[in-house]
Amino acid sequence: MSEPEVMTVEGGVPVRSWTRGVPVEEAALRQLRNVASLPFAFRHVAAMPDVHWGLGATVGSVIATNGAIVPAAVGVDIGCGMMAVRTTIRAAHLPDDLAPIRSALEAAIPHGRTHNGGPMDRGSFGEPTERARAAWATLEEGWRTIVEHRPKLASGRTLEHLGTLGTGNHFVELCLDEADAVWAMLHSGSRGVGNRIGTTYIELAKKDMERFFIRLPDADLAYLPEGTEHFAQYMHAVSWAQRYARANRELMMAAVMGALARFFPDVAVDEMAVNCHHNYVDTEEHFGERVLVTRKGAVRAGAGDLGIIPGSMGAKSFIVRGKGNPESFCSCSHGAGRAMSRSAARKRFTLDDHAQATAGVECRKDEGVLDETPGAYKDIDAVMAAQADLIEIVHTLRQVVCVKG
Repeated sequence: MSEPEVMTVEGGVPVRSWTRGVPVEEAALRQLRNVASLPFAFRHVAAMPDVHWGLGATVGSVIATNGAIVPAAVGVDIGCGMMAVRTTIRAAHLPDDLAPIRSALEAAIPHGRTHNGGPMDRGSFGEPTERARAAWATLEEGWRTIVEHRPKLASGRTLEHLGTLGTGNHFVELCLDEADAVWAMLHSGSRGVGNRIGTTYIELAKKDMERFFIRLPDADLAYLPEGTEHFAQYMHAVSWAQRYARANRELMMAAVMGALARFFPDVAVDEMAVNCHHNYVDTEEHFGERVLVTRKGAVRAGAGDLGIIPGSMGAKSFIVRGKGNPESFCSCSHGAGRAMSRSAARKRFTLDDHAQATAGVECRKDEGVLDETPGAYKDIDAVMAAQADLIEIVHTLRQVVCVKG
């Protein structure tokens, strides 16, 4: 069993870390101590094995709070998460050349970003799909309330991003499980609108800290106290953005299945399907109290909960079932976790390195994805071993097609 390591924090709550056998940089440890020192931190801070430096709070941390929320801990990609479905396609059905399938997926789902995100941006819809409009109809009323409080949030693409991938580490993949079933898997969140919401309330929280002369170990840990106007507005907006993110993944998955139907007319979704956030906040009960739980790069892993832990472009990924470990606030890691920054990865790895690391995967092999090369991430096997008491593995997947934003 992988018992957590415990770090005491003077004047704060302890940090419990499931990181045995996985390196953690000092900057991340410092951030964990900073979060644990907040006066409203509840019980302890839980660090997952993929933990690494992030804005304000570490990516790969679970923060339970009583009476306040830290917008930067939720982050700006609100509701970012994973979706995976098992299809009726089998490995034997796949052609030797997977490039046409990758091209079809790239054509079906807007991805990347051009023209500064303006009207000609390739990463958004010029004309939203009917499916996107139908999804927007369920979100529009909540959006109006958000904009009433913060009119500037209306400046940017919102409906046009529903059903789009984004950039960076967001991806669409086809994978094979241990029985050679083909899975469709994707990773994305609330796109531009989530970024605008997160950025706006991070700045409002910082201004509130200045207004009330509250000094913090890190300005990005600025918080909104429960009972205040900004807290209520943010909690409504963040909940809405999480629904937007879930709908975004569902729309993309429908597009994936539509693209696959061009090659496999009888393709259907098998009974296994998972759609989970890993950057979000929710109200939950832990240790007998109702608290706010912020998972910044972590997945809920309550007893029986299904989750997704992806590896890098050339590594395996996992469908997991939670064990409901109370010490982790019923959580697990959200992936392998970065071992180095994007700039460091671009300096360290060559295109030949990337091509070798992604051999056998139909994916981009150019400089634009060099910062996403497998070597930039931690060893997924070590990450999984470190959290053996948090989850059990249901399926092991290996990538055969990868579309990067």
